[in-house]
Amino acid sequence: MVLIMVLLFKTPLRKLVIMGIDRVKGGRGPVVVKTVAGTMSVVLGSSVYSVLNIQKRWIDEGLVNPTDQVLMAKHLLEATLMGALLFLALMIDRLHHYIRELRILRKSMEAVKKQTRSLEDGKAAGSLEEIKVLEEEVTTLLEKSK
Repeated sequence: MVLIMVLLFKTPLRKLVIMGIDRVKGGRGPVVVKTVAGTMSVVLGSSVYSVLNIQKRWIDEGLVNPTDQVLMAKHLLEATLMGALLFLALMIDRLHHYIRELRILRKSMEAVKKQTRSLEDGKAAGSLEEIKVLEEEVTTLLEKSK
């Protein structure tokens, strides 16, 4: 959660965190992250399946066994932890992606603004010259046509 909070607000620490995530996402990082996420998903599925089996047993038998209560609490805790971690990892990944996209869009907008400014500045000075050249061409063509 702290990592998400750092990514949400523009602080000096945010740039450092983004650089760190960039390094993790480069090289073998994505393969490792996908493997860990897959393993966590399997454990999450197993925990949820065990919880459902225990609940079904309670409904069928009508008896609540103390051992089943302990196992149910353990599996619920595992499922909650795995689900929360997978969700937070997904949130961090998406925030990082959107921040990078936003940074790229801002840079391209700055470049476009600079280009339009330079074209406008060049046009203002160049437009008078172009008009004079075109007027001269018009006059020469008129003379040739006469």
